[in-house]
Amino acid sequence: MTNASPRPGVPDKPTLDGLETKWAPLWDEQGVYVFDRSAVREHVFSIDTPPPTVSGSLHVGHVFSYTQTDAVARFQRMRGKQVFYPMGWDDNGLPTERRVQNYFGVRCEPSLPYDPDFTPPENPGKQQIPVSRRNFIELCERLTIEDEKVFESLWRRLGLSVDWGHTYQTIDGNARAVSQRMFLRNLARGEAYQAEAPTLWDITFQTAVAQAELEDRERPSAYHHILFRAESGQPLEIATTRPELLPACVAVVAHPEDERYQKLFGTSVSTPVFGVEVPVLAHRLADPEKGTGLVMVCTFGDTTDVVWWRELDLATRCVLGRDGRFLPEPPAGLDTDKATAAYARLAGATAHTARERIVELLRADDALVGEPRHFNHMVKFYEKGDKPLEIVTSRQWYLRNGGRDAELREQLLARGRELAWHPEHMHNRYQSWVEGLAGDWLISRQRYFGVPVPVWYRCDSAGHATDELIVPSEDALPIDPTSDVPPGFTSDQRDAPGGFTGDPDVMDTWATSSLTPQIAGRWGSDDDLFQRVYPMDLRPQAHEIIRTWLFSTVVRSELEHGELPWGNAAISGWILDPDRKKMSKSKGNVVTPLDLLDQHGSDAVRYWAVSARPGTDTAFEVAQMKIGRRLAIKVLNATKFVLGLGAGAPHAEVTEPIDQALLARLAQVTTEATALLEGYDYARALEVTERCFWAFCDDYVELVKDRAYGDSGDAGAESARATLSRALSVLLRLLAPYLPFATEEAWSWWQDGSVHRAQWPAEASAELSSKGDAGLLDVAASAITAIRKAKSSAQLSMRAEVAKVTARGPAELLAALQRVAPDVRSAGRVAELIFEAAESEDLAYEIVL
Repeated sequence: MTNASPRPGVPDKPTLDGLETKWAPLWDEQGVYVFDRSAVREHVFSIDTPPPTVSGSLHVGHVFSYTQTDAVARFQRMRGKQVFYPMGWDDNGLPTERRVQNYFGVRCEPSLPYDPDFTPPENPGKQQIPVSRRNFIELCERLTIEDEKVFESLWRRLGLSVDWGHTYQTIDGNARAVSQRMFLRNLARGEAYQAEAPTLWDITFQTAVAQAELEDRERPSAYHHILFRAESGQPLEIATTRPELLPACVAVVAHPEDERYQKLFGTSVSTPVFGVEVPVLAHRLADPEKGTGLVMVCTFGDTTDVVWWRELDLATRCVLGRDGRFLPEPPAGLDTDKATAAYARLAGATAHTARERIVELLRADDALVGEPRHFNHMVKFYEKGDKPLEIVTSRQWYLRNGGRDAELREQLLARGRELAWHPEHMHNRYQSWVEGLAGDWLISRQRYFGVPVPVWYRCDSAGHATDELIVPSEDALPIDPTSDVPPGFTSDQRDAPGGFTGDPDVMDTWATSSLTPQIAGRWGSDDDLFQRVYPMDLRPQAHEIIRTWLFSTVVRSELEHGELPWGNAAISGWILDPDRKKMSKSKGNVVTPLDLLDQHGSDAVRYWAVSARPGTDTAFEVAQMKIGRRLAIKVLNATKFVLGLGAGAPHAEVTEPIDQALLARLAQVTTEATALLEGYDYARALEVTERCFWAFCDDYVELVKDRAYGDSGDAGAESARATLSRALSVLLRLLAPYLPFATEEAWSWWQDGSVHRAQWPAEASAELSSKGDAGLLDVAASAITAIRKAKSSAQLSMRAEVAKVTARGPAELLAALQRVAPDVRSAGRVAELIFEAAESEDLAYEIVL
């Protein structure tokens, strides 16, 4: 880092306008925030920065949370740490894929070979051109680079102290190599595995969905009461919301203690319409109070069906395909003419249409009791989808996450207890998620733009894929098995007898995003850097993705490194609109950051962001930004005023009691603010610092300015000026993490270098407080406040003379007031100050104007 240019001097009219465009490029030019990679790990503070999704747009919520992290980064840098503060771009996944398809007029076709000369059409038509996956990824990278420039520009304007030499993407070559390397190691240790199993499936996006990507939404539904037949011929009424899945019925269950059905357990019943015999079984999850207490188990209507299917070892009769339509052929077990004829009415239909048709069939079979009873209930959706999820059977890749492994689950729970949470109660969300896991992490996706699953399969003599895997060496990564050739084969052996075929799937975006510490630290490609920054010190993130991003990162680090990926997790809250609702793009209530920065300035917006407590949902308040702007302006004006008094040498002797008191108070504030920032409570640190700053401006400066001008002689003036110089230096440094532009501007008028590389003032606390009694400040402030109030009530100028002030109170407070009396008389224009003892806790003042 180079020193700043020669000091420009104090401007005639300080202003906040233009400070962002002035200082942001200078910081870059001077390398103020560049990470020194020669620093040993003990001297490094590394941050696992959340990578924003570049296929969208930044909103005020981003400004809110990233500013909070930046305040911590700036504090640690001033504490002498080399701060590893990279910025990532999350350009992996469905949003980018959709945007690229529409922007370039292309669609991904993984079976196509890579075309190194492909150029997208200048004027895309409605018909999308098919391209290879590698070509598609290149187009994604090309478009996101432009998006990233816009994001970076806004971050610079906001004053994020990011080292722009350390950026990463979640889909570039480094990210793909890291993600694939980790997968191959998981595979080698048996932590990654394939299984044919019931899978939550989004029929719109045509992809499997993991538990962490689910959300419940209320949707209208209806109970249909249908009649099964017991072996005795007795009708058995069952209520269901999914009558169309009747051909997939494999059992009927009731609670083991339900007295109504004790004699039925171990027998079978016949399904209506299809006439298929299914067993009646007992299971604890059947609710006797719900419907008739009998439940038909279908493969698969919901996640409870999956539990019953697994725990009761039931048959599988799948009827729904990946497109959400009924399969063309009936499942095993529907073999009679009656069953096949009934199923033919459903083949090819959507679930909605099949429901209408099965109701007609039930009525014709006299198996429908009454009319459907309508109600609303919660249905599972993919968080990005707009249609309810179905459950289909498919072969997918899974990663062990403790969902089916009690020992691993306990290890992950222990890691959660080991992690320092800010605020602490956010640990409860992590623990609840881990304890509630229902299965391992499904990491494969049937999409195109993502990190390919890095395996091939040997083909048999007929050219069909077998289960025998072919894996690449780590030094060959990244690879795309749909276009790259495995070692020992040639391209013409793809899908040929005795040859190979590539895995067509990509990994879940979280499977890559869970590796941001490894991606940013360049694990496997720059291990010297990785060892200097990992495990990282801080993971800042929002609370709603504790179950996804935070947990999945802990899983990956535990499996590979056997330790936490970071020591601290700082959790931010949501931004709420004036109606106390969460701001989100889907609700249309977000605020554009650029407009805010134009209107209020970066420091003002930052002040609002860092005024919010960690983990607390915060209302969007322009009024708070106006307070922040007022504070930033006061920083400039106070600095100009103090320097105009002729601030003396900071190491000159401080002799006057009130000067010593101010330094003692600054020592207290510095110690408190430092402890709060070390505990990631930036908001309370700002509160105590701001309170001290305003007391300095409103009380101390007014009390000593006459003496600083020399009205009481050279010794008193030198003491005041030295104190003003020290105080201003400390306060600018204490405010620098929050108001980087105003403090840098003020610092440049009288100091060399950047305030953001200056030493944090905590180290000088003991020296500052060695002589002073901070309580003297409060006594002096109470006197001058009473005098001002009297003048204001009499509608007199603050410079008006006061004939007499009588102070009454306890002896110790009167003695304290006597120590600062010369400055009080001078500041208040008091001719006579009288002290009278009185039995009271506080001082009271009688003022004669």
